[in-house]
Amino acid sequence: MKRSTIFLKIAVFLIGTPVLAACIFLLPNLAALAFEEAKNGAQLAYVVFGILIVMYVSTVPFYFALFQAFKLLSYIDKNQAFSELSVSALKKIKYCALTISGLYVLALPLVFIIAEWDDAPGLVLIGMVIPGASLVIAVFAAVLQRLLQEAINIKSENDLTV
Repeated sequence: MKRSTIFLKIAVFLIGTPVLAACIFLLPNLAALAFEEAKNGAQLAYVVFGILIVMYVSTVPFYFALFQAFKLLSYIDKNQAFSELSVSALKKIKYCALTISGLYVLALPLVFIIAEWDDAPGLVLIGMVIPGASLVIAVFAAVLQRLLQEAINIKSENDLTV
């Protein structure tokens, strides 16, 4: 059964790679540009700092959720898919997704300030993509968690009747 999840484990790894590359290469360059603008007296640079802080802070629950997804796939490999460990992993993924969504909702006013300054109202819509996607993931994890818990309950009732 280990071969069935190897593709998903690779996908989890590939999902985390661009975020890590952005945190190492892209975001420090943006911070350096914002720092230079702040030295020149641009007030908007402090808004960019706020968004960068939210981006860096959100990587912690993102990677924790990826780790939990990797653990969930390992449970499937070990034939422990219908266990409390899987339910716990899904619960942690749900809370991580809600945390990410909440962080970006808190940063939405900062995105709105930049959109007003740049006269780009579409930027607010783009800024709502990450919280929306995180919310969808949280709902999906909650549904899977509930279904898995119900399956475990049914399995335990069937084990007791036999």
